[in-house]
Amino acid sequence: MDDLKPSLERVYETPPTTRPIDEAEAAHAAGLAHNEHIKIASGYLRGGLADGLLKHATGAISEDDGQLVKFHGMYLQDDRDLRPERAKKKLDKAYAFMIRLRIAGGVVTPKQWLILDEIATTYAGDAIRATTRQTFQYHGVIKSNLKRTMAAIDAALLDTIAACGDVNRNVMAATNPAQVHAHAAAYGLAKEISDSLLPKTNAWREIWLDGERVVGGEEEFEPVYGRTYLPRKFKVVVAVPPSNEVDVFAHDLGFIAILDKKQRLTGWNVTVGGGMGMSHGEPDTFPRTADLMLFCKPGDAVKVAEAVMTVQRDWGNRKNRKNARLKYTIERYGLKAFRAEVEARIGKTFAEPKPFAFTGNGDRYGWASGDDGRHHLTLYVPSGRIKDIEGGAQFLSGLRRIAAVHEGDFRLTGNQNVIIANVPDGKRAEIETLVDAYGLTKGAGALRRNSMACVALPTCGLALAESERYLPDLMTELEGSLARHGLENDEITIRSTGCPNGCARPFIAEIGLVGRGPERYHLYLGAAFDGSRLGKLYREDVAASEICGVLDPLFADYAAGRTPGEHFGDFLVRAGHVARTTNGPDFHARTGALRPSVDAVHGT
Repeated sequence: MDDLKPSLERVYETPPTTRPIDEAEAAHAAGLAHNEHIKIASGYLRGGLADGLLKHATGAISEDDGQLVKFHGMYLQDDRDLRPERAKKKLDKAYAFMIRLRIAGGVVTPKQWLILDEIATTYAGDAIRATTRQTFQYHGVIKSNLKRTMAAIDAALLDTIAACGDVNRNVMAATNPAQVHAHAAAYGLAKEISDSLLPKTNAWREIWLDGERVVGGEEEFEPVYGRTYLPRKFKVVVAVPPSNEVDVFAHDLGFIAILDKKQRLTGWNVTVGGGMGMSHGEPDTFPRTADLMLFCKPGDAVKVAEAVMTVQRDWGNRKNRKNARLKYTIERYGLKAFRAEVEARIGKTFAEPKPFAFTGNGDRYGWASGDDGRHHLTLYVPSGRIKDIEGGAQFLSGLRRIAAVHEGDFRLTGNQNVIIANVPDGKRAEIETLVDAYGLTKGAGALRRNSMACVALPTCGLALAESERYLPDLMTELEGSLARHGLENDEITIRSTGCPNGCARPFIAEIGLVGRGPERYHLYLGAAFDGSRLGKLYREDVAASEICGVLDPLFADYAAGRTPGEHFGDFLVRAGHVARTTNGPDFHARTGALRPSVDAVHGT
């Protein structure tokens, strides 16, 4: 494991007086991944982006710039539904960009909401999308509109810097409005960490806002990231028990609030080494739940975040991007050694983690009131797609009207939903009238309220199967099955992704669907309801048309054999339907055979 560090020391950013003469040569000698070379040669994330925007013959940019533009919060995509017809006519692909914003804690003002709405309807079709990482993203922005879109985002006092790429991405925070003081602490920490770990390059303003590059003086310098930034993406969340709505165990770095009897913050438990992505057929890649590492006082939390990230910067695998996330660093070096290095960099020894408990990782729908007298309404938004649904809820129009009169703020949740937050007594009736008029609280069953789906087809280039467009139809089938067994009101988490990168965190859902090919999915079962345990592969390559039939006998068994308060995932493990996954590498172990009765039903 130590063979990675010495070679990398030559290419990490060092002060200008001691920087190696030829970093590109050093990177080649170290056998680093191609993305490392791109970053070194990019001039702090500039590359050829400015020139590429001027090339009007194509809606795309170069392959290397396609990697760099991620650091600016964008992905180059194309409409895969249109590929066959355009290819037949010998036309270029229907290229467009997905743009993701950086909004720590997912909080925006009503004024910002209205600007984001206008951007969506002007440059990105008919919808805004609330993501699984508590921010917004736009789809379908063509290259010629990129600078106009970014200028509009800047006018809203927002940006897209570091929303993607090998950097710290959008920092998520608990939203529970009833815990006023705890939410304030979580949101405050998320903002501090986001600001502290933000890249310092001026490339974003230069390229997208025509900012001037400073000429002369000291050479530009990234004091935290260095010239090569991180080996891979890095994700941070802040959770407040009893809700694990941010899925703290699914991320590289997490902070869990430890509260006293008066719900006041005493400090933070720190988790490290979580992550969802893997590759089909490659057992050395796997999702992993984070480890509890230490407890820190509030004043030390940002220092801990910086230290954890810089250890990953220096110890992470820069040769193989598939094994470059922090979860693999923890597996190679061990939690004890990693913690020792974090403490050494801070110059302080920390306490052991404190007791806490989560009860679930879903949202609390409907109205809630905080002890400050303010009111908060959480709305279920199917797959986070804020648009007007024909014959259904008019989310885009309704929230636009509400933003025009709202005096509080809006909050996005980690489950792709929206909270109309901080409504004063005198405004609640007016908000309720608008919510009813636009059908924003039309009934959704328990399964839908605990569902998530990634975008997948047609825009995501990584998607192997449908997700967002498929999950609603599947849930209709499953709701019928659940109702037949008297389970229609049971809270069961279900998540779907079009590929194994896990953007909707399916591996910690009680029912997880991961795209394997057109209309085919791997089915994972047995995760914990509170997001603390991974599921296990139950059936491979299940046809979309067969999924309900596979799950129906399990619903029947659950209805007949569960104990009071037992959740679906826990029951499946206890009853022997699937084995318990105890760690990341254990994820692929196919231990714990199915019971004979279930084998007979499945014909295995």
